[in-house]
Amino acid sequence: MKKFIFILFALLIIAIVFVKQKNMTWRQSILKAIYPLIMLKGKIVGNNKAIKLNTETVQPTNSFYNLSAVKNNGDTLYFETLKGKKVLIVNTASDCGYTGQYEQLEQLHKKYGNQLIVLGFPANDFKEQEKKSDTDIAAFCQVNYGVTFQLMQKSSVVKSAQQNQVFKWLSDPAENGWSKYQPTWNFSKYIIDEKGVLQGFFTQDVSPLDAAVIKLLGY
Repeated sequence: MKKFIFILFALLIIAIVFVKQKNMTWRQSILKAIYPLIMLKGKIVGNNKAIKLNTETVQPTNSFYNLSAVKNNGDTLYFETLKGKKVLIVNTASDCGYTGQYEQLEQLHKKYGNQLIVLGFPANDFKEQEKKSDTDIAAFCQVNYGVTFQLMQKSSVVKSAQQNQVFKWLSDPAENGWSKYQPTWNFSKYIIDEKGVLQGFFTQDVSPLDAAVIKLLGY
């Protein structure tokens, strides 16, 4: 019995050492390790309620290309420069169970970078899971997930007086033409087509590599 307990304890120590990432906190390391289990929920119960599509191709009232946002480095990105490209917009956070999606977003960026613009908008709106500065966010994403797609300056993405204007457009039918869906949690996703039409909304339960996302992107 003592031998069994000793072996179990040794395996536990090995598991803990294996899980702990050098450049992550314990929480971040554990969340990264169990990310596949977190995403299993969506696969089991299905994602029908987690996906909202612009099936009638409703046009926006206010052009997507009138918008702009501040990049992580302080420069301004004018959305008129995105014409002719599909755009995937995601609100992100470093201390979330869905943070593992950074890696999958990067895969999309690398594979379809000529046709797809991935924009990450860090936000501290949900359980204060993004407390880092813009500089630290960029370093965390690059070191731990190899992120090279464009990160924006940290802002608020939920409805409030401080809401980022991009997310106001994404969640206001009077702006985008049809969608009232604001982020339900970190890593909610919006797809805009090459003509600036909001095509779909996906909650955090839908992987960036989910078949429904890839289909809407047209790949």
